[in-house]
Amino acid sequence: MPNPFTDALITEFRANDGKLSGPFPDGRMLLLTTTGRRSGREHTAVIGYYPDGDRVLVVGSAGGSDKHPDWYLNLLANPEVTVETGLFTYQADAVPLAGTERDDVFARLVEADQGWGEYQAGTTRTIPVVALTQKQIGPPRGGGSFADLLVRIHTAFRRELALIREEVATSGTAGIGAQLRVNCLTLCQGLHHHHTGESGGIFPGLLQQHPELADEIAVLQAEHDQLAVHLEELEKLLTTPQPNLLPEIDRIVALLTAHLDREEAALLSYL
Repeated sequence: MPNPFTDALITEFRANDGKLSGPFPDGRMLLLTTTGRRSGREHTAVIGYYPDGDRVLVVGSAGGSDKHPDWYLNLLANPEVTVETGLFTYQADAVPLAGTERDDVFARLVEADQGWGEYQAGTTRTIPVVALTQKQIGPPRGGGSFADLLVRIHTAFRRELALIREEVATSGTAGIGAQLRVNCLTLCQGLHHHHTGESGGIFPGLLQQHPELADEIAVLQAEHDQLAVHLEELEKLLTTPQPNLLPEIDRIVALLTAHLDREEAALLSYL
């Protein structure tokens, strides 16, 4: 049956590159479309997720209910699902974690949000954790020019930086937890892939068409190199017990924000 609340969230999500208002203004959210196990029709759910390297994790909490959520039962019957991030839509394999892996990951998530532990304590079922692994990525949502896409990608990075900065700041003197380490490492990985793509593709292409950009692109490439050093330093800090990451996070946020602003000012009119 139609759910007006969920339908409104889906509409807002798709219209705002994955950003929601209301109860989810700062959450990491995605749209998960499964195939109904009985009807065969597509069903889309709005779900919070956790970064996990090359995959993302979702939790079938159903608000602590004694019944699994429908989307989880659907993917048990058909693990081929569609994931929407706001920017991209991709096909994914949905794999429920089992045994020690599930327990270890769930403990990591409880450390990040005690609500998961409260949900598990209130039900006899084992709350599932599902890994969504990308199979094939589709074109970016919404069309538009390459310049528009670059701004949207940059906006997603700015949003994730703000989330991680807030998570690190609120971790206090206790130090960061295991999931926050994963969040940071996943961001580092994403930035590395993005900058590698720019350095190996966008920059040479622009130089070929617009040699007058040589000096500006040289500055942008130098900033890529500088940021790569800081990201490597951050990754090293993440291997030490309970590092104080906030100064380094603040440095990276400032450098990356300035770089994104400069890149947009210099290149968007040429893209």
